[in-house]
Amino acid sequence: MTNQPSLFDFIKAASKASVRGNAARKADRVVEEVSEANRSTRHVIEEILGIASSRRTSVESSSLNVSLKQNVGVVGKHVDKTSTVNLLTSITTSKDVVETGKGPVEESGGKTGYGFEVVKLVDSSKIPRYSNLELTKTLVEASNGVSGYLLDVYYDGSRGVAAVRLYDDKNNVMYVWFDATGHKPYFLTDLPPDKLQGVKDIVSHPGFDHLETVEKFDLLRWTKRRVTKVVVKTPDVVRVLRDKVPRAWEANIKYHHNYIYDLQLIPGMKYRVVGKKLEPVEFEVSEEEKKKIIEAFKGEDESTIKMAIEWLPIFEQPPPKMKMLAVDIEVFTPFKGRIPSAAEASYPVISVGFASNDGLKLVFILARQGLVWGEKIPEAYDPEAIVEIFDSERALILETIRLISNYPLVLTFNGDNFDFPYLYNRALKLGIPKQLLPFRFTRTHVSLRYGLHIDLYKFFSIRAIQSYAFGNAYKEFTLDAIAQALLGEKKIEIETTISDLTAIELITYNLRDAELTLKLMTFNDELVWKLIVLLMRISKLPLEDVTRSQVSAWIKSLFYWEHRRRGYLIPTREEIVQMKGKVKSTAIIKGKKYQGAIVLDPPSGVFFRVVVLDFASLYPSIIKKWNLSYETINPAYCPESKLVEIPSLGHKVCMAYPGLTAQIVGLLRDYRVKIYKKKAKDKSLSDVERQWYDVVQSAMKVYINASYGVFGAENFPLYAPPLAESVTAIGRYAITESLKKAGELGLKVLYGDTDSLFIWNPDENGLEELRRYVDEQFGLELEIDKEYKFVTFSGLKKNYIGVYPDGSVDIKGLLVKKRNTPEFLKKEFKEIIAILSSVNTAEEFVKAREAIRERLRKIYYKLKDFEYNLDELAIRMAITKRLEEYTKHIPQHVRAALQLKRVGIEVLPGDVITFVKVRGKDSVKPIQLARLLEVDVEKYIEHVKSSFEQVLTAISISWDEIVGASKLEAFFGKK
Repeated sequence: MTNQPSLFDFIKAASKASVRGNAARKADRVVEEVSEANRSTRHVIEEILGIASSRRTSVESSSLNVSLKQNVGVVGKHVDKTSTVNLLTSITTSKDVVETGKGPVEESGGKTGYGFEVVKLVDSSKIPRYSNLELTKTLVEASNGVSGYLLDVYYDGSRGVAAVRLYDDKNNVMYVWFDATGHKPYFLTDLPPDKLQGVKDIVSHPGFDHLETVEKFDLLRWTKRRVTKVVVKTPDVVRVLRDKVPRAWEANIKYHHNYIYDLQLIPGMKYRVVGKKLEPVEFEVSEEEKKKIIEAFKGEDESTIKMAIEWLPIFEQPPPKMKMLAVDIEVFTPFKGRIPSAAEASYPVISVGFASNDGLKLVFILARQGLVWGEKIPEAYDPEAIVEIFDSERALILETIRLISNYPLVLTFNGDNFDFPYLYNRALKLGIPKQLLPFRFTRTHVSLRYGLHIDLYKFFSIRAIQSYAFGNAYKEFTLDAIAQALLGEKKIEIETTISDLTAIELITYNLRDAELTLKLMTFNDELVWKLIVLLMRISKLPLEDVTRSQVSAWIKSLFYWEHRRRGYLIPTREEIVQMKGKVKSTAIIKGKKYQGAIVLDPPSGVFFRVVVLDFASLYPSIIKKWNLSYETINPAYCPESKLVEIPSLGHKVCMAYPGLTAQIVGLLRDYRVKIYKKKAKDKSLSDVERQWYDVVQSAMKVYINASYGVFGAENFPLYAPPLAESVTAIGRYAITESLKKAGELGLKVLYGDTDSLFIWNPDENGLEELRRYVDEQFGLELEIDKEYKFVTFSGLKKNYIGVYPDGSVDIKGLLVKKRNTPEFLKKEFKEIIAILSSVNTAEEFVKAREAIRERLRKIYYKLKDFEYNLDELAIRMAITKRLEEYTKHIPQHVRAALQLKRVGIEVLPGDVITFVKVRGKDSVKPIQLARLLEVDVEKYIEHVKSSFEQVLTAISISWDEIVGASKLEAFFGKK
């Protein structure tokens, strides 16, 4: 093989060329010498960097960190900024200058004439292939004495044991400890061992191991009972053998959860390997703190006080300091609307952005035909970013894999469904061996071989996180919406496809997404990370589970863990319903089993100065005060003197012993109110301590506020209908009596919903008197939740607009849904809400009503006169399956997609179809085929009506009034 100049030589030569005409000549000479095999890539690099004599582009002088990686399998370890500058120094001298769009620029501080701060050139001819280089890491097994935070438990199929990940945050090492206790999967049955020996389907099964007899306490029947433990070799055998017995318990619990419960592990806490077992690293809690707990829980049952002290380290031990890397990939998109399929992975990965909490800002981009650097550097470009240009997609993916494998925690936004499956499938298509890929696919998510993965899309989509942790600050589960709400930052808006961006635009766009993903975890001193650690500790779920599960799974796990700790048999949902399934109230809402919360009929109109009183943690407080739990309601055993009747229902509750549900929910509630809400505001503590305690109380709030919703859900494993209807009955009773008292005090209650009362222009003394009454009568806390400048009610339940003194708007049941809503309608809705938010007096409200009326007339005329363009009228919906699979009902966006197919445009699952409503048989047309005059104006007017009608009702304007006046004005030629 002849020695020919590589792209390394080409870029090196160009970077050393002189501005006095030498740059063009030197570049041309080296270009001619580059081998034919490198020719296409050479032109791509020329276009990107803008340095070839015939294709020089104007590049603004700025600080850019750029490096080229040519045709490498895997290059050496990532070069940091300092070493890269040294590499640059060896290539260029301080006197070298090159030509830019602005004339000669002297080299200084490591800047090249391209405006790049760093040029890192990697000569592929001097780098061994990936097969000879260490890419795959080895798992670091935890030896005796190793300690770290327990973050993950999973079943290792190759070894046939549970594996535990321990993170040493001092040395940034993720250890794996493989179970040495001999723990195996199992389930329980009431068949005795001698009878089970006769069930050949069980004892002859190759996965069967042995039988044991164990004693459990049955809370439902309030008795001890002996049950048989059927022990098997692998978790999948449980699913097979549990159906071979008439009755099985604890047979639907995931094995790694079972392992946590049996060993009484607490994820998020610190452990040490001692011989063949894990032992918790003791966290010393001062005697003074213990005394505070005893004082706070004075009067509680002795077992509750003991439990409160045992839980204290969970809330006091600081969280691990975790190194984390956010990753975001961009994939070539042939046209706007095409969403690349992760399963097919048909298009190249053209860019990968990285951002880490140790300061890394890095983008890999793929050199490809037609990609140019771009003449203008976007304002959002980060000059600290390092850019590495690859001429091989294979190399880009391999280097991505290496980087991912070197961080203990990797963050993505939708990485479970897109980024990681796409990288995996694309890597296989490019011939990268499967054994090099770090991805570990489970039924629910994508994990990593050497670290952990949090998909923040999944986490922020958890309803309890959205509602209770962040107060519904974001309405949509998109990176843009969540970042705007929590960070005050946005994604970079682009008008075209990812593929049509210039290199500098792509780098900026990609890095912004990675940085937003990282910031969602790290903002406010890593608030979200700390919250996740607390949720792990309370729920007893490992990191990758707790961040992807709804709150019902958290609460179920906590209760199962407590059942195991106390030696209780975990009942099946079926037997709870069978023994305690009778309800005594009649549901008002169709489909419900029992009567729910009280909701008052609101008036219509506008009311100034409205105070909203909230029964703080109403349902959790009721659960604790009335000792409600599945075993205490209509109990199997209870001394007659300790039975209390539920108002209006007749259910009986046993007060002789603490109910499990009441004890746990009450403990979290009291811990929050009596300890951590106070600590979060304690000025004698440091800022770091106060921030931590604020996260602690927030985590507790998430649990306790969601607790009733879980116990009232029919699919919850510990669902007991009498418990659920007792909670709502007591809640209705408390609110009804409070309403009566409010009337006696002269307070005007406009509206009530579940646990809130809307009071119009209240007297302060009256409010205080009502709060005192609720506390004394029901043991409940009534607090001011919101104060509105004014509220407009539509007359419908759960439908109102409240405007705060600062002008921000709270909209209930009236929001124009952003998904599938035309752009013009989103914009107009915002404009009308803005008019309302500016109102301060009744007189201004009258003017605002008229302004809204005029605005809607204007919308009506603009639609009639075709003044909105097709983009503004367009509706966007995704195709979820192949077109031929839509058979019975053909949705409107599919009808538009079929029209595209008929003209030869391929439509695949995941593609977003942009269409407008038109007159004619199909009633819709894809925007590519539509003309403005075809638009069905009447359908858009109907859309406007349905979106605004409830708002109009709330401010006493009828739609007919707007349309009628508009038609009359049109008749007389007025607009």
